[in-house]
Amino acid sequence: MPTPLKVLLIILLVLVIALVILYFVGRKMQKKQAAQQEQMEAAKQTISMLIIDKKRMPIKESGLPQMVIDQTPKLMRRSKLPIVKAKVGPRIMTLVSDAAIFDTIPVKKEVKAVVSGIYIMEVKGVRGPLETVQKKKGFWARTRDKLSKKIDEENKNLQKASGKKGKNRVGGGD
Repeated sequence: MPTPLKVLLIILLVLVIALVILYFVGRKMQKKQAAQQEQMEAAKQTISMLIIDKKRMPIKESGLPQMVIDQTPKLMRRSKLPIVKAKVGPRIMTLVSDAAIFDTIPVKKEVKAVVSGIYIMEVKGVRGPLETVQKKKGFWARTRDKLSKKIDEENKNLQKASGKKGKNRVGGGD
């Protein structure tokens, strides 16, 4: 019959092995990502385009070329990508945006975009700066703000009430 100490040691050994494997896999993936980033930097170009529409949609429904859909990993095919339809010169193209800049891309406006292949890496406004979209507050942040407003109002009411009583006392003696 195994003792609890042996069971804990076995679990600890399995966790250490898993962490070592994840470390080496992570380093390998980091190197791949760095190589891909270098390729994208080498192929980037600045293009003026009119943004027609933008949506987050599955890659199969996006309207991207079939060759691009075939090259995506099978796990990525179900996830939604930030897709942008834009008029580049006389052509209407379907492009994939970087998730970090997707919210800043204005619809039905002309922009200068840094593009690598079909991937939008950066967006700048042609006529002035782009509007920044405020990030939505989460449930707890909204609740915290409501509570702090209530506390502030109560403090103000208490100060007004105590201030009036003080004036009456001081003013009543004159």
